[in-house]
Amino acid sequence: MRRLIISLGNALRGLKHVIQHEKNFQIELIIAVVILFLIFYFKVKSWEAIVLVLMIMWVLITELTNTVLERVVDILKPRIHPYARLIKDIMATVVLISSSVAVAVGIIIFFPYFRDLLGI
Repeated sequence: MRRLIISLGNALRGLKHVIQHEKNFQIELIIAVVILFLIFYFKVKSWEAIVLVLMIMWVLITELTNTVLERVVDILKPRIHPYARLIKDIMATVVLISSSVAVAVGIIIFFPYFRDLLGI
């Protein structure tokens, strides 16, 4: 049980760090809170809520993975290997793609709700 508590403490320390220091993660968390609010406001169907929550988690996980790999590459320094910059660029692309897909899914799910709200 002690090891579990220590592991949880380590995870929470890491979460605190990214919330305090990683601007992109902060922005994505704010967007996640807005999406969660919209889920409850529009009373979306259960399967839509599940998809939206999975999209939120996917974007946050890819952002965290990107942050970790950037730190590892920073330790190696770009001058050590020419792929260092490329690795960072590719990971940024991973986050861009996951975010873009999440936005597309969000638009597809929320469009009918906004349409009904605005009476279009």
